Amino acid sequence: MYNDLFSIGPFTVHGYGLMTAIGIISAYFYCEHTSKKKGINPDSILGLVLFCIIFGYLGSKLLYFITILPQIIEDPSVILRSITDGWVIYGGILGGIFGGWLYCKIRKYPALKYFDMGLPAVALAQGFGRIGCFLAGCCYGKETTSAFSIVFTNSDFAPNGVQLIPTQLIMSACDFALFIFLVLLDRKSKRDGLVLGAYLLFYSAGRFIIEFFRGDVARGSVGVLSTSQFIAIFMMAAGLIAWIWIGKQKPVEETAQTAAEAENAAENEKPGNAYESTEEAEESSVAPEAAENAQTGNEESAESTDAEE
Repeated sequence: MYNDLFSIGPFTVHGYGLMTAIGIISAYFYCEHTSKKKGINPDSILGLVLFCIIFGYLGSKLLYFITILPQIIEDPSVILRSITDGWVIYGGILGGIFGGWLYCKIRKYPALKYFDMGLPAVALAQGFGRIGCFLAGCCYGKETTSAFSIVFTNSDFAPNGVQLIPTQLIMSACDFALFIFLVLLDRKSKRDGLVLGAYLLFYSAGRFIIEFFRGDVARGSVGVLSTSQFIAIFMMAAGLIAWIWIGKQKPVEETAQTAAEAENAAENEKPGNAYESTEEAEESSVAPEAAENAQTGNEESAESTDAEE
């Protein structure tokens, strides 16, 4: 595949950068569209996306630097040379989640509701991003003799002229499938945070499996596991715990109803409202007596009329 798609003068459009941009733009418009249905202020989406991008970038680079720490110790200039390349997706996910939480914390927004809106968009952006990986040749698979393979001829990352498992396209398809699943779950779910747990659980499970078919070894390892597999274990555990815990919580509608009832009760306990309630109670007690007296008076009038007749 060709990462350099075309050039306009000194400006070159790279496939990886283009697909990443398409992913981010798609994620933004999805969030803006979904926010209206979830009762979220659309004006808050831009700030949310910017926070997630900035902290996602920092998290991705930090985890990448950790994986190449021996190289950095030998030659610190590696840091400057890898500013525009070298990423670890889990660092980006964790950094992006932290950035989203921080944004909600600062603006006093409900974080779980924002996560449920934003994480399907993250899966969508990742689907496009993996197509960018395919164009660039990074994140490539192991050698294979299967007909289901890809041969790179002009890649700066993958070995050229060798049949490789197309892990980038497999991950892209899984990300798009996860996006659809999370969208459907978000529409049916009545508990905030359930989408967050589902994303952590299913994305990490899929990533753990696909790592067995990856052929690039530069991403680091922890024992017999790759760095991503090691992190995926904890992410799956966190997603499963969140899924179980949130599943036991009251649905959002019931929680809102309970909160409204509590608010009404608090309003009735105020002095002014208590006075009004007392007046209403007195009026309600006087009303039956008046009705009874009226009925007695009617009966006496009827008896008088009978007597006259």
